[in-house]
Amino acid sequence: MGHISRRSSRFVHLSGLLLLSLLAPPVAWAQPVTPQMTPLVRTVDLDVGQSRTVNLHDGSQATVRLVALEEIRDSVCRAVRRATVDVEINGQAISLASSTYHLPATVAGVRIDCPVTRGYTQDNSKDNPWGLLKDARIRLWPADSPLIRPETFVYPAGQRWFASDTQMANVPVFVDGGEAPSKKNIYYHYGLDFGGAEGLVEVVAATDAVVVSAGTETLSGYEDTPVTPRYDVIYTLDDRGWFYRYSHLCQIDGSITPGQRVRMGQKIGVLGKEGASGGWSHLHFDITCRQPSGQWGIQNAYAFAWEAYQRQCHPEIIAVARPHCVGWTGESVELDASRSWSRCGTIEKSEWTFCDGGSALGAKVRRTYDKPGEYNEILKITDARGNVDYDFAVVQIFDKAHPDLLPPAIHAAYYPTSDIKAGDELTFKVRTFRTIHGHEVWDFGDGSPEVTVQSDGNVDAHNPEGYAVTKHAYSKPGYYIATVRRSNEHDQQAITHLFIRVGDGA
Repeated sequence: MGHISRRSSRFVHLSGLLLLSLLAPPVAWAQPVTPQMTPLVRTVDLDVGQSRTVNLHDGSQATVRLVALEEIRDSVCRAVRRATVDVEINGQAISLASSTYHLPATVAGVRIDCPVTRGYTQDNSKDNPWGLLKDARIRLWPADSPLIRPETFVYPAGQRWFASDTQMANVPVFVDGGEAPSKKNIYYHYGLDFGGAEGLVEVVAATDAVVVSAGTETLSGYEDTPVTPRYDVIYTLDDRGWFYRYSHLCQIDGSITPGQRVRMGQKIGVLGKEGASGGWSHLHFDITCRQPSGQWGIQNAYAFAWEAYQRQCHPEIIAVARPHCVGWTGESVELDASRSWSRCGTIEKSEWTFCDGGSALGAKVRRTYDKPGEYNEILKITDARGNVDYDFAVVQIFDKAHPDLLPPAIHAAYYPTSDIKAGDELTFKVRTFRTIHGHEVWDFGDGSPEVTVQSDGNVDAHNPEGYAVTKHAYSKPGYYIATVRRSNEHDQQAITHLFIRVGDGA
C-alpha cells in the first residue's frame, strides 16, 4: 500500500536471526528431495479450441476442451476483475470463474476449476509467476475425491477463517505509488494473504516438509528452484515436490533451521508485516511446483486451505463477500455474496447493510457511491437451519475528477479470534494508509463508549509501533460487529468492520 522503508528495527531483527544461527546445531546440507507422494490434482494448460484427455488419480479418465475465454476489466485500473472459461468436460458444458475465491465445481464425474487465465499473467508485474503459456489452466479430480490428501495438509494460520482482510489469487492489488490508479500500478496477487494481528497469530507448517530456507540461511543444491531467501521468509519442500513459502513473519521460530524436517501443524513463526508487505500485517502463503509448461509456477492453494479449515474446524456456514471492488464515483458497483457456503446446502437469506445506513436483500446487489473513500459493506447470511455468518465487502471508490487524490485505506484485526468467552480481553489493532491526518475511532458494537486511537499512517511500513492498539472485553455472549474509521484531510473516509463471536463460557 505504501513505500517500504528500512529501519534500524529490521537490522536488529537480522542480528537476532544471526545469533540464532550461531547458537543452532550445525545444518545438514542436503540435495533436493525426490518427490515421494503423487498429488491428487491433475493439471492441464489449454488454448481456446484445444482438448486433452487426462488420467485422474483414481485411474479414470476425463476429456476436457477449452471452448471460450472471457476476461472483464474494471474502469479504474483496466485490471481483470473476472475471467470466465467455457469448458466441455466429458461432453458436458460448464462455465467456470477463474480463482478470486471460487471453489472447484462438480460436473460429469469430475471436480474441476480454473486457477488462472492468460490476462492475469500478461499484465502481471511479477513476470508470470504461474508459469502459464497458454490461454487457461484447468485442474481436475475425481468427483468424490478430496482436493488434497486429508492427512497431509492443514490450515497454516492460527486464527478463524476470514478473521481479517484477505487477498487471494488473481485479485488485483493497487500499488500506492502516489499516482492516479492505473494499469501500470497494479499487479495480480498469486498467493494467499491472511490478514491478522501482528505479533499474535501463530503460523504453522501446512505439511510435513524439509526446511529449505529460514531467513537468509539456505540449503545448498536449491539454486534452480523457487527459493528466494529473505530475512522474514521460510521455504519448505514437501513429499509432493511442492515448495511452500511463508512470508512477512515478524518472528521465525528459533528451532527452524535449514535441513530440519518440520511436522504438519508445527509452529514455525509469527504473523507480521516484514519484508515487502506494504505495511499491513498478514501471512503470505503460496505453493510452487512444476507446471505443464515445464516452468515453475503457482499451485493455487485457496481450495486446499478452505478444505483443510473445514476438516479442522467444522464450520456450519461461511459468508463470503470478497474480493474487494473498485469503481469511480457515480459508477455502479456489484456486491456479490454468491460464493457463500452452508453445510446444509441452502442459504435462505442474504442481507446487506451499507455504510450510509441503507440496506438490501439478495446475493447480488448494485450500489453507486457519490464520494470517494474505502467502504466496508456488511453481509449477513442465514441458512435453512438458522445458522448465521457475517462477512464484509471492501469497496474502494476513486474520484474521476481528481484521480491523484487517493482516498485512505484501513486494516484492522483482533486476537484471539475463536473460543472467545464473555469477559475475555481481546486485542484490537488498526492502521490507516495514505494519510497521517486525524484519528481512528472504534465502536465495538456493544453499546460501550467509542475509543479513539492513532496509527502512524504507514509512514514507515516496518514501524513496530505502526498499528494503534487497544483492548476490549465483551461482557455478554452474542454476535458483535466492531467498526473502525478514519478520515483524511479531504474528508474522505476509510471504514472497516470485524465480526466477533462471544460464547457464554458454558
